[in-house]
Amino acid sequence: MYAIIGGGIAGLTMAIALEKQGIAYHLYEKAEALAPVGAGIWLAPNALQVLEWLNILEDIQTAGNSINRITLSKPDLQPINDVHMESIQEIFGYTTVAIHRADLQTQLLKAIPKNKISLGKAFHNFQKNADGTLTLHFKDKTTAQTKYIIGADGIHSALRRQLFPQGKLRYSGQSCWRGIANLDLDHNFRHRGMECWSGIHRIGWSQVGAGKVYWFAVSQQASNLRSKPDSIKTMLLDRYQNFHPMINHMLEATPDQQIIQNDIYDLNPIPKWHNNQACLIGDAAHATTPNMGQGGAQAIEDIYTLVPLLQKHRPEKAFQLFQQNRQKKVNKVVRQSWQTGQIAHWQYGKGLRNLFMQAIPKRILLNQLKELYRL
Repeated sequence: MYAIIGGGIAGLTMAIALEKQGIAYHLYEKAEALAPVGAGIWLAPNALQVLEWLNILEDIQTAGNSINRITLSKPDLQPINDVHMESIQEIFGYTTVAIHRADLQTQLLKAIPKNKISLGKAFHNFQKNADGTLTLHFKDKTTAQTKYIIGADGIHSALRRQLFPQGKLRYSGQSCWRGIANLDLDHNFRHRGMECWSGIHRIGWSQVGAGKVYWFAVSQQASNLRSKPDSIKTMLLDRYQNFHPMINHMLEATPDQQIIQNDIYDLNPIPKWHNNQACLIGDAAHATTPNMGQGGAQAIEDIYTLVPLLQKHRPEKAFQLFQQNRQKKVNKVVRQSWQTGQIAHWQYGKGLRNLFMQAIPKRILLNQLKELYRL
């Protein structure tokens, strides 16, 4: 029996994979209800290949919106680089799907029996018993028994704190506001992912479904600074007033209560993700900044590697091989994403940065994407 700790993208996808392979599991989630939360997410072809393997891709594609072109631009929307994804489509059969996180959660939950999910179970710690089983202790004072644990409890993982307390989060120096605007983009932007770079501010967006546009706005600032809920939109409109008019139109079309703020952290790479009976996946093992759109994708890719190993080997061996197979790629993504986030917010030398980005041949950019998307 595997106890999955956490009901986010990683935990739900892990449950689906174990369900389809007939492996016993139970998922424990701290929330009292799996209510629709969050804003949007881009699912790149490496994630989509795994969702296809799990036979749930078609419903997710229907619920989301395909992104066939990715444009990095200046604040006036003049391109810095502009990548059309036809060759990605030819290789993988699809490009990127942009989807509201609530819609993704709905599709994932459909594939999991309700009796295999327990809500209101915030993980506290575990202890090993004399017979080799593990007792899970939850913050509501209840317990559960298992033999193995899969830690999918995110960047602030309680399981990681117990296993590897030396793990440290790194603040990027940036905070991010996200929202869903109630509108449809012009047809030139309907299947296009956009990101505008300036200096200390940047903003990106895409259509995620009919009448829904996901946007994210990132600024350099000290950590733990929170805008007052009734002034967030005014602050953002002022901050982006000199960007292209469609950006302010998008912000205006976003209900105030749908704007959320999070400081951007990653996990300083840790040397080990597992012990004999517990294994971390996703952000619990290797949280990355969102600058490459790969946080969720790398978690989903973890599952594609781990579950077949669990079918072939004892869990202790499977956990070891899983880390060996995944760690090099994951560490590269974490490093490159961090560097991209720092470059995006250069206050000085922006012109030189933009010239350098413009000079990168499309062929090189596409080859980098193909390497990233291969499982």
